[in-house]
Amino acid sequence: MNKDEQFEKLRAQLKKEKDWPSIYMFKFIIPADNRKIALVESKFSDEAIISQKESSNGKYISITIKEAMLDADSIIKKYKEMEGIEGLMAL
Repeated sequence: MNKDEQFEKLRAQLKKEKDWPSIYMFKFIIPADNRKIALVESKFSDEAIISQKESSNGKYISITIKEAMLDADSIIKKYKEMEGIEGLMAL
């Protein structure tokens, strides 16, 4: 399944399961690099709730971000914005 198909599947699932606007939880894993972590966090508003957890070996950081999103399309757009960050894995 390619990225576009994955996004369409996510869009359909979100439209079916959520009432909008809604709080959505994004989860990312990224190498423990302060510049990359700051880049991820900069993509979200000041109202977003952001938490981090370091992996046991300290090589990776798990970032959880909760933010109010207007609709499924705004979530897909946010994921697409994140695609250019090297080493980022979206969960």
